[in-house]
Amino acid sequence: MKGAQLVRPDQEEPADPLTRTQAFEDFYLRHFDMMTRFVARRIANPHTVADLTAEIFLAALHSRRTYRPGRGSETGWLYGVARNVLLPNDAAASARRAPSNGSSRAGCWTATISPTLPTRIDAEEPARRALSAMADLPEGERALLELVVIDQLTVAEAAQALNLWVGTARVRLHRTRRTLRKVPGVAAALVTEGL
Repeated sequence: MKGAQLVRPDQEEPADPLTRTQAFEDFYLRHFDMMTRFVARRIANPHTVADLTAEIFLAALHSRRTYRPGRGSETGWLYGVARNVLLPNDAAASARRAPSNGSSRAGCWTATISPTLPTRIDAEEPARRALSAMADLPEGERALLELVVIDQLTVAEAAQALNLWVGTARVRLHRTRRTLRKVPGVAAALVTEGL
């Protein structure tokens, strides 16, 4: 094979940083709290929060080869993975993701649930109320507003998570905020955050 070089596995690391085991473990540790908060903003049941957070990282592990550092941040990519995990695909998935009896402290705890998880879930209650208030917006506009205002992503990271051009995301965000300014009782943060 003229011109081809054989490289032993111990000589060179893969180009994609998330394909290395240690790199993925570091990635997990860097983003675990962020993803737990992301799920807790949408779900009040601690067992479901723990399960979905684990599912997000499992999906990220399985799709890690799709991450391209040149296309955006790992945060934006991970939020895209997380949104795909949380999208209700069927009635069973929706039922499993339904909040518990309104209290994140209900139920018995297992060893897999962190003792601080109920506190984290309770802290995200205002975000769950804001998400509920945005429920009537068209899906594309709501998803973008969620990621920028509620999850505090940059417009570029939100665009990456939603597979949009940054310019398209900016226009959509501007249009959504213009519409929201006309709605009585809308929190100012929904109209101005992330600018």
